[in-house]
Amino acid sequence: MLVSNFIRIIETLLISLIGGIIFSILNIPLPFILGAICFTVIWKVFSKRDIYVSNVMKDIGFIILGLNFGLYFTLETFKVASLYMIPYIIFTFILIGFCIVLGYMITKWVKIDKVSSIFSCIPGGLSEMVIASESLGGKSSYVAIFQTIRLITVLSTVPLLMTHFFSINNQVNPEVGETLQANIPLVHYVWFIIPIIISLLIKNKLPAGIIIGSLVGTAILNIGFVQLPPVPERFMYFGQLLVGASIGKNISVEDLKRGGTYSVIYFGISLLIIVFSIILGMLLGFFTPLNYATSILSIAPGGLFEMVLTAYAIGGDPAIVSALQLIRILMIVLIVPSFLKWLFTRKFKKQIQSQELP
Repeated sequence: MLVSNFIRIIETLLISLIGGIIFSILNIPLPFILGAICFTVIWKVFSKRDIYVSNVMKDIGFIILGLNFGLYFTLETFKVASLYMIPYIIFTFILIGFCIVLGYMITKWVKIDKVSSIFSCIPGGLSEMVIASESLGGKSSYVAIFQTIRLITVLSTVPLLMTHFFSINNQVNPEVGETLQANIPLVHYVWFIIPIIISLLIKNKLPAGIIIGSLVGTAILNIGFVQLPPVPERFMYFGQLLVGASIGKNISVEDLKRGGTYSVIYFGISLLIIVFSIILGMLLGFFTPLNYATSILSIAPGGLFEMVLTAYAIGGDPAIVSALQLIRILMIVLIVPSFLKWLFTRKFKKQIQSQELP
């Protein structure tokens, strides 16, 4: 059994690496993420073999990315992010409201319940939206399928659009570059044990806890009394491959087929949400000193690590994107399910009262 799993792990990593290298040669954005996703899915379809990515492998990938992103945080980052907090929260509520209305309107034309439709449109974490929809009586299978479509749509369009239209000469923050290139003793890598432990402790207690723990832990050390070394570029590629392979593993062609024509509809909805979020991001950039790359990626309806990685690749500010995306995730996970539960419960009570009237 152990030998079989080891062979499947090597097979998965090899397929992911081939995809990353080919996408890199083709100059496709986030090659080691998107290449791994595409090639693992293609391999599953044509070879009829399952991709093997354990939870430990996925966690290692997220931790590596979190450690790297945390290095971009400085005290100045928190000062700058706090200045944009109010307009960002306003624009985020507008985006969430747009998604709720869109999900509701779709139920006028297709035979799907309102709970499932709305939670399929909310740009939150897939697992969190599935669980929240279940608690309100929605069809979790639909939510999982359509949230997967949204994730695929975001990953295949946002990095491409940002790279071609909003790239800032592909340069990262110069101050960060100087920090990462500093001559820091190798023994300082031991400090990374602290954020790794934090991420493992909170991974099941917060949405995206595994990456948030390593990111926040690294950020605290980095702006405090410790001079942390850079994460080697090869480790970054390895982390991206692991995360990409784990996403590819969870994408099932059968599930997409099961969604039928609804899959096409929710693909179109995902595109509308992306376009609307880009407009809001540009408005945020217009009303604040943030550059468009950073402001758009801060509002974009993707996962935290995908948007931060895109910011890292095109010259945006990964730290600002991390901070604001984290706020968006917490808003969606902590506020939206409770609000929708109150809304649907209130509407259900009104329907019962109207039926009881003579």
